[in-house]
Amino acid sequence: MLPYSLLDLSPIPEGASAADALANTLDLARHAEDLGYSRYWLAEHHNMAGIASAATAVVIGHVAGGTRRIRVGAGGIMLPNHAPLVIAEQFGTLATLYPGRIDLGLGRAPGTDMATARALRRALEASDDFPADVVELMGYLGTPTPDQRVRAVPGQDTHVPVWILGSSLYGAQLAAHLGLPYAFASHFAPQALGEAIAIYRARFQPSAHLDRPWVMMAINVHAGADDAEGAYLRSSQQQAFANLRTGRPGPLPAPVEDITRVIDPPVLAMVDMALSVSAVGGPERVQRQLGELITRYRPDEVMLTGMIHDHAARKASFARAVEALTALGRQDPSERRLAAGH
Repeated sequence: MLPYSLLDLSPIPEGASAADALANTLDLARHAEDLGYSRYWLAEHHNMAGIASAATAVVIGHVAGGTRRIRVGAGGIMLPNHAPLVIAEQFGTLATLYPGRIDLGLGRAPGTDMATARALRRALEASDDFPADVVELMGYLGTPTPDQRVRAVPGQDTHVPVWILGSSLYGAQLAAHLGLPYAFASHFAPQALGEAIAIYRARFQPSAHLDRPWVMMAINVHAGADDAEGAYLRSSQQQAFANLRTGRPGPLPAPVEDITRVIDPPVLAMVDMALSVSAVGGPERVQRQLGELITRYRPDEVMLTGMIHDHAARKASFARAVEALTALGRQDPSERRLAAGH
């Protein structure tokens, strides 16, 4: 069966606090572990009133300490915001505390606006050094050479698995060149998904880290008891994305029955295009849409995500998604292609 993982941004719903969001994150992680999810990743965002995972390594430690088996990691750390040594020490410490359970996904974007990027005390042109920073960071996490003057302690010899994250062809090329696993941010930027996967697989160079390409694609899931509930649950994420894109970010809005009454048609069209890699509806529809995406892109692993205002409904959605993936896993490929219309 295709491995499935979960991406959480620790959303802060309207009417709730960051403390509520972080408590929900730990509860959701335990739920995901019980459901058989392989990984639980958190993402770095700054100056966002609706996201509580800014101090990503701290939240990862909180989740890893409150779970038993599931891998916990970053999806991702925005490396231009940080010195590679600092990240090596943070994740080396996590790997020392929770051996064999920590992942480190690295992104090239700042994960925030330019004013906040300046407040993070990193030069804005740092992304130009991203490949060198990745290599430097992996060096700190590997076995040090005898003449290595700067070492990550903890960090050295932990060999924390490093992933390259991306939403363009750049990350695919870098991951292929370095022989690293690749995760595509198709949950909000799907335009280059197919081409990026093809380039990554065609150019992949086996390395000490990985002997064959490994692609993970992110999919939004809003699974309700029926199609109407799935669409209702999704309306919170649509509103949040529209607010972000129109310069009005804030807490995760409450869901609405008719999304067209709260988002103008041109903005809604932009939002739905950005969120098009999604499975939305009742169980049957979610299973069909997941099957179509898996058949089309052939990922080695899927990472599910979904911003849902009500915590209980969010847990139920991720449980229904597992039921759908389990049912798909029982199908042979020809059945899946037929169901997807191929």
